Amino acid sequence: MTELALHKKKLTALVITYNEIGYIEQCISSISFADEIIVVDSYSDDGTFEFLSKHPKVKVVQRVFENFTKQKSYALSLASNDWVLFTDADEVITDRLKDEIEATLSLERPYAAYWFYKKFMFNSKPLHFCGWRTDKNYRLFQKSKVRFSVKRIVHETLEVEGKTGIFNEKLIHYSYKNYTDYKSKMLTYGRFKAKEAYSKEKRFSYANLIIKPMWKFVYHFVIRLGFLDAHKGLVISYLAALGEIERYLELRRLYLEPKPSFSYKTMEA
Repeated sequence: MTELALHKKKLTALVITYNEIGYIEQCISSISFADEIIVVDSYSDDGTFEFLSKHPKVKVVQRVFENFTKQKSYALSLASNDWVLFTDADEVITDRLKDEIEATLSLERPYAAYWFYKKFMFNSKPLHFCGWRTDKNYRLFQKSKVRFSVKRIVHETLEVEGKTGIFNEKLIHYSYKNYTDYKSKMLTYGRFKAKEAYSKEKRFSYANLIIKPMWKFVYHFVIRLGFLDAHKGLVISYLAALGEIERYLELRRLYLEPKPSFSYKTMEA
């Protein structure tokens, strides 16, 4: 047995899903090298749960979705191993990235967590600009040294105890399936961001409703060179701005909603 094999840590791969048929298959195939695969499904109705239930390497459980942070925290609690690889259902680990992961797990003293850069795909073609090439997330980490920040319910963030590293190889992210799906995703993210802002008592303003979406579009399409992606960059930048519009409209709705009134009669009942 080599010295590297002697130090290799067991790995749990985690995924959360909702209606990911057509994407989850390649995701599961790419993480099949893990010692354990656990998927938390939010009651998919497109065949995702049935596919996962029949897969010999996958343990799948179903749980009602509240927000991304709670769902991922729950998935993390199910991991039997301390080392965890967390991927989204539309992400794929390449062979070269797999080799880098396995080499890291064979180190005697690896870091507590590792950032992964992503290669974003637009209709199966790479999206080179719009700011996505610098986007990175923690994907490989020690369960005992991290926790998901309760301050975020979308674009969840890990709080890490210890040193972190960055992988050289990129994760493939098939984020854009089609226009309707990506639009729905951006609107959903916008609503969750509004709930975050509301919980922090950030006020709605019409200035933000107008300025923030415009800035989001300019940021992605001009400053982050989205125009070099031509039509793809225009679509992504527009939908990013649309998500910001939804964020502030939802924040306005939250403040306009009638608050439940308090009465002693309610308590006595």
